[in-house]
Amino acid sequence: MDSSAKLGIDHQRLARLPARIDADIAAGRYNGAAVCVSRRGVVAYRGVHGYADRANGRTLGFDDTFVSFSIGKQFTNVIVLNRVESGALHLDMQVGDLIPEFRTRGMRGIKLWHLLTHTSGIQSTIPAVPLETLIDVGKLTAHIAGQRPETRPGERVNYSIIAAHAVLAEMVKRAEGSRRSFTQILNQDLFAPLAMKNTAMGPRDDLIARLCPVSTCYTEAGMFAPEDVLGVGQVVTLPGAEIAAGGYITCIDDLHRFALMLRNGGELDGVRLLSPRTLAYCTENFTGDKPNALFDYAADTRGWEPWPANIGLGFFVRGKGVLPGPMSNFSSPKSFCGWGAGSTCFWIDPELDLTFAFLSTGLMEETYHIERLQRLADLVVTSLTD
Repeated sequence: MDSSAKLGIDHQRLARLPARIDADIAAGRYNGAAVCVSRRGVVAYRGVHGYADRANGRTLGFDDTFVSFSIGKQFTNVIVLNRVESGALHLDMQVGDLIPEFRTRGMRGIKLWHLLTHTSGIQSTIPAVPLETLIDVGKLTAHIAGQRPETRPGERVNYSIIAAHAVLAEMVKRAEGSRRSFTQILNQDLFAPLAMKNTAMGPRDDLIARLCPVSTCYTEAGMFAPEDVLGVGQVVTLPGAEIAAGGYITCIDDLHRFALMLRNGGELDGVRLLSPRTLAYCTENFTGDKPNALFDYAADTRGWEPWPANIGLGFFVRGKGVLPGPMSNFSSPKSFCGWGAGSTCFWIDPELDLTFAFLSTGLMEETYHIERLQRLADLVVTSLTD
């Protein structure tokens, strides 16, 4: 049996994927991309395209590393769900059960599951705090606890860019008595067990040496101003930086391993981090028809009508209907994913048994990034023959 029959993939049709990426890079829409697609756990396509650093003519290689942006939220979320399974945390617990500062000022009603679904009401934008506070999980959590929430818990979906995941990370730390930093927890309990050898929270000398510089390929107004995105790349590489919402460095093979673990129901190469039952439950839509307020700007900039946020407990969910999003509209409703500002994505389609990992250079404006991802996902899904 040849690989096409075994995987149920028409490789001539799948070849449209790298062709589309090459054409987009040639047109200047972005600078480079690393991508890995697998079906039934077997790699069907793995490639690098374009530039790690177009300005200096440095082409992209498989060993190059990238700033994770918000796919890092799923790294944090897996640790949180792992602690729920161990009994150290539970989904319906109040944040104030572990962090007393959250027992006042309208914060008392915020529960763990609100943070995972972006319905907590805590600050959605990047907090205007000193840099040393922004990159410290404990200090940022203390700052957030002193603010009044934007809305009541559960009332509105408003994606929290940084704040919610600082609180989640602090809860994980306090649940074990703050005996380890969040960086140590990640290294020892997630990255090392999964053999994600080229992934780390914050800077690591060997990863920085191979890091693709953060650059932008847009100037139009959008979710983030181009200069703000450039700043993220600089902050992530500061010594000791802990940004649980996205301050990671990773590579395409490590991201694919992480996605394969999720595809396998929480296990990879004999290491189990989550139960299949946990993933089945957490990849349901917990936000109903509520739109994600983060994308309110798209009505003016792109003429997009509001659409359901489709957020589960720590993951974005495909759901049903023709909708904008990083997954194909042809994907099965139970498909789930994570994606990051203008550049990164992974998704898993459990019904089709497809896994997709994507890292890119030359950030796109967020709505155009979503369109790019959906078009690439269309090419992958429609290459299937069964």
